[in-house]
Amino acid sequence: MSEPAALLEVGDLNIRFGGVQALRDLSFDVKPRELLALIGPNGAGKTTVFNCLNGIYRPQTGFIRLNGEDLIGLRPSKIAGLGLARTFQNLALFSQLDVVENMMLGRHHGMRTGLLSAAIWFGRARREELKNLRRCHELAEFLDLTRYAGRPVGELPYGVQKRIELGRALASEPKLILLDEPVAGMSPAETDQMARLILDIQEDLGIAVILVEHDMHLVMDLAERVVAMSFGEVLAAGTPEDVAARESVISSYLGSA
Repeated sequence: MSEPAALLEVGDLNIRFGGVQALRDLSFDVKPRELLALIGPNGAGKTTVFNCLNGIYRPQTGFIRLNGEDLIGLRPSKIAGLGLARTFQNLALFSQLDVVENMMLGRHHGMRTGLLSAAIWFGRARREELKNLRRCHELAEFLDLTRYAGRPVGELPYGVQKRIELGRALASEPKLILLDEPVAGMSPAETDQMARLILDIQEDLGIAVILVEHDMHLVMDLAERVVAMSFGEVLAAGTPEDVAARESVISSYLGSA
């Protein structure tokens, strides 16, 4: 059986900030429905990669293609519309809005009705909003959030808010989702629940995942492939077992005895 075509292709990315070379000739790909992990010490360039992928940064050289379409130079909202979503390590929820209202913000780029028709909530605008609300309620159920319906998210536990942040990203109907330290600050029970949800996103929803995470147990359990980074370069790439066994990775990130 032939290898599936890559969903995401990243080739020879270079980006410099003043005298700092943040990424150097960085290349990797992600296949449909694959779960790829980016690992590396702080300062390795992982967040810079995410910022390039979703249009916050523009690399000086190289290419980024999603389903064959070049992403470099596109606005983040346009990239979201093409099927790339992202969560952030630091939550950016609207604390006074409830679960579904926060998720609805992820549907915004796909709405087609104009400001006037939306304001009077009639006809097409009403049908569109009801359709989007139904989808957000489905995602709330998928993420086990229905019990928190109607409550301001600022009153909810941190682990629940992390799931709401994930739900807002899923609401944009992505083909690929970037997860930036999704279990940071979570209890072991919350981490286990998030791990199951990440697998469900990949397997049940068919969404490819790029995971940035310092919890190596989680990475080894979930990832199909790992890209280890150091000072903006690829140090090693392969299966979790192969990468974890590389002496260069052990000395630079995992630590030597």
